[in-house]
Amino acid sequence: MKITIFGAGYVGLVTGTCFSELGNDVVLVDIDEKRVSNLNKGIIPIYEPGLSEMIKRNVDEKRLFFTTDSKKPIQDSDLIFIAVGTPPKDDGSTDLSYVLSVAKTIGKNINRYKIIVDKSTVPVGTAEKVRNEIKKSMTKDYEFDVVSNPEFLKEGSAIQDFMVPDRIVVGVNSENAKKVMNELYSSLARTHKPIIFTDIKSAEIIKYASNAMLACRISFMNQLAPLCEKVGADIKEVAKGIGLDDRIGPRFLQAGVGYGGSCFPKDVQSLASTLKEYNLNSELIDAVENVNQHQKESMIDKIHSLVGELSGKKIALWGLAFKPKTDDIREAPSMVLIGQLIKEKAIISSFDPEAIENVKKIYPSLKYSDNMYDPVKDCDCLVILTEWDEFRSPDFEKLKKLMKQKNIFDGRNIYHPKTIRDKGFKYLSVGRK
Repeated sequence: MKITIFGAGYVGLVTGTCFSELGNDVVLVDIDEKRVSNLNKGIIPIYEPGLSEMIKRNVDEKRLFFTTDSKKPIQDSDLIFIAVGTPPKDDGSTDLSYVLSVAKTIGKNINRYKIIVDKSTVPVGTAEKVRNEIKKSMTKDYEFDVVSNPEFLKEGSAIQDFMVPDRIVVGVNSENAKKVMNELYSSLARTHKPIIFTDIKSAEIIKYASNAMLACRISFMNQLAPLCEKVGADIKEVAKGIGLDDRIGPRFLQAGVGYGGSCFPKDVQSLASTLKEYNLNSELIDAVENVNQHQKESMIDKIHSLVGELSGKKIALWGLAFKPKTDDIREAPSMVLIGQLIKEKAIISSFDPEAIENVKKIYPSLKYSDNMYDPVKDCDCLVILTEWDEFRSPDFEKLKKLMKQKNIFDGRNIYHPKTIRDKGFKYLSVGRK
């Protein structure tokens, strides 16, 4: 099929590249001239394992193209995906201006029947707004269908998520759109991981409901973590015990320093805003986000309990990205902690395998290292904020020799408390005595 995708950000880039890998002809359209120029030179704007190689292969085989032009790709394509950003407004609601701008552009340039697919994460009712914007902008009366096809890509495993998905959700209101979308995804469907066709509004809600449920599980465990610390229980044992219940399952029951990224915080806030828009109770969803924010802000108290006053103390940070296998620092716990440490006049040194350049744009004067041991030299406390694999089995004897004070705050619970204390460290984690 001939596919045009608006938005060469994370979702658009992964989606377009994977569609081209499946043999489709894909054009990615973006208004950022520098980004498009870099992509055409093979410079990838994000870190995602395997993506760079896949882009290069499909560009070389002339199935994947990047451009700032919108008219020709719209007119040449069978399907047009909208995968632009939907940032939160100050009140937590979703800014749809980029989505509706693309819809307007489609309306101005449409020349025959098209299927327009909402891939961006958008509130319920957005497909209707996209349809209205296209119709309003059309110079001639062409038929078209609008489809909701939410993405479920996890940063760090996005290609696998696309190629071997848990499920493919498609919201349609016409048989022709259903037929085309079924053909598009037929090679990815599996017996127990099917294509699910729903009405459009249900598909729009499914995306937000999925992320809000996962965020709720994290916040639930973080709500229990202080109780475990108070009474001497172990949150990891609690998670194991409840996760063995088939009705609950083990995934996303990890206590820690809170969730971040481009999806969970934004989507939880947007769902709460949508509930309020319809005069419905959003108390549970609000609580999920409130617990998460409190969890991020409480990290500083753990560090205080280890080293006391922070002025002039050196704090080493391992991990800046919100999760491993990505360079994304949006809503990352590290950003909250760095702000607090600066306010208290601590000396900060840090290492992350991928996210340093992004943090430098916000905090250019901090000290960054290109290996994990340099930051801990003469530090008063080591803080682990991202569970990168290389942090799991460090040389603890080397750490002891390098550190001024042998304090570790493990914000991701990657070590066993007794093991680390037996090695001679003063150790704190989340939800464990």
